[in-house]
Amino acid sequence: MASHDDLPSAPHTIDDFVKGYSESGRLRGFRCPHCGLVTATWGLACARCGKVGLAETELTPRGRVSAFTILHVPGDEFLNEAPYAYVVVDLDGGGRITGWMSGVHQEKELKIGERVRFEPSYKPGVQFVHEAEPAAPG
Repeated sequence: MASHDDLPSAPHTIDDFVKGYSESGRLRGFRCPHCGLVTATWGLACARCGKVGLAETELTPRGRVSAFTILHVPGDEFLNEAPYAYVVVDLDGGGRITGWMSGVHQEKELKIGERVRFEPSYKPGVQFVHEAEPAAPG
């Protein structure tokens, strides 16, 4: 039977990890040194190859919406924001993360594939905002 000394450990708790979003203004994640998987999900072992020893990495703050829903009945922290979008974002540098977008009240105000960027907030979680597409060369 394995002892506690044999178990993998993390450099911080899940709470410290999540607090880093608002305190440091950056997205944190992990990169597997064995297979290269980038993830925004806190963990001790790689979800792809199962190896331990994930390295903390800063995640790209920009990406594209891959899924979303509009929340009309929020938790207490978001009562003044409702309705808002709960989004799944594929980050440009790898990794997928969930977050929320204030000011998106109807499905027609957001599209799958739309560009968004991380915006640090005093609210819990990861807030994204619309990012303007670069103008096409004319």
